[in-house]
Amino acid sequence: MITDWLAGLSGPVVYAVVAALVFCEDALFFGFALPGETAVVLGGVLASQHHVSVYWLTLAVVLAAIAGDSVGYEVGHHFGSRILATRPLRRHQDRIADAQALIRRRGPVAVFLGRFIAFFRAMMPALAGASHMRYRTFLLFNALGGLVWGVGFTLLGYFAGSAYTRVEHTVGRALALVLAAVVIAGLVAWHLRRRHAHRESGDSGRSAGGLRDAP
Repeated sequence: MITDWLAGLSGPVVYAVVAALVFCEDALFFGFALPGETAVVLGGVLASQHHVSVYWLTLAVVLAAIAGDSVGYEVGHHFGSRILATRPLRRHQDRIADAQALIRRRGPVAVFLGRFIAFFRAMMPALAGASHMRYRTFLLFNALGGLVWGVGFTLLGYFAGSAYTRVEHTVGRALALVLAAVVIAGLVAWHLRRRHAHRESGDSGRSAGGLRDAP
């Protein structure tokens, strides 16, 4: 499991792996294999387990998101039409057309909104570059989206991991209490049955003695 694999790495390596996945998703369209947000959420879970610092992880994620988008923008600006014609993207032409339509309708806001949609997150920087959006405008909305997305998904994983740990401990304590109650109930039932059996045997003995004494 990827979480166990990440947990076995040292802190700096975890930061590097998560940041690399986020960067590659935006710069090299790597998100088709593993969405960057998945890596971020898993990193947040590890932070909740104290394997890494949630603060350093958040910083690494935000910087990787902004840098990856900037590289993706430059790639789209210089090679946009050729990239869209590559074989891996041919089967995604409908979604690419949707992303282009979003850029036409929303302009720079599409860069911010695209950050929160898996396919658009991978393609929006390159499409923004191919559409010749001003880089300063792109960078502003790219940075805002990277900040909100990076902080939000890191904390999502962090609080989800913390909640799971609390639930796990709570369930463990509850299960122990239930088992203790079952054991106590069993002991009480066994003691009452034993007393009842002892009383019945005493009554039977007295009845037999009375019959023997009768004329």
